[in-house]
Amino acid sequence: QVQLQESGPGLVKPSQTLSLTCTVSGGSITTNYYYWSWIRQPPGKGLEWMGAIAYSGSTYYSPSLKSRTSISRDTSKNQFTLQLSSVTPEDTAVYYCASGDGGPRFYYWGKGTLVTVSS
Repeated sequence: QVQLQESGPGLVKPSQTLSLTCTVSGGSITTNYYYWSWIRQPPGKGLEWMGAIAYSGSTYYSPSLKSRTSISRDTSKNQFTLQLSSVTPEDTAVYYCASGDGGPRFYYWGKGTLVTVSS
């Protein structure tokens, strides 16, 4: 069973860079045809897909966040990371990592981590 666990600071100051890591167990992030995504949910709002890194290392980003988002991976640690720059209070959300086959469904989810942007 694949398990995902998000980790990182719960509080980030405005204008700084938010950085989160997703550690994967029970499966490899290089497994063919799997895509590893970051998704967030602001308080009282719906889920927003932010971007993904593919099994090949290729990256894909939401057009609305592309200028501020970077996703990378460390295959030796079976981890992938999210960096979101120039954050504002509107970036406050529960951040999830998830995996799927590139379709609309995600097979595995982390539990999510709340990140608050505040001075």
